Amino acid sequence: MVMKMAELPIAPVTRLMRNAGAERVSEDASKALVEVIEEYGEKVAMNAVSLAEHAGRKTVKKEDITEAIRKQ
Repeated sequence: MVMKMAELPIAPVTRLMRNAGAERVSEDASKALVEVIEEYGEKVAMNAVSLAEHAGRKTVKKEDITEAIRKQ
């Protein structure tokens, strides 16, 4: 099995959880949230790319991201 390296750094995700009210955050919890965010982000990105291509564009725009999130 090939492990995929995380694209997002762990520290900002840990800060997100602390900003959400967590007093303490384990490294495993931060890594788990990174995985969830990356998986969701990849799905949104793929849908946004499809929307841009459908519109005849190579550039993904903010509207594509917004629409892709709405369709999730």
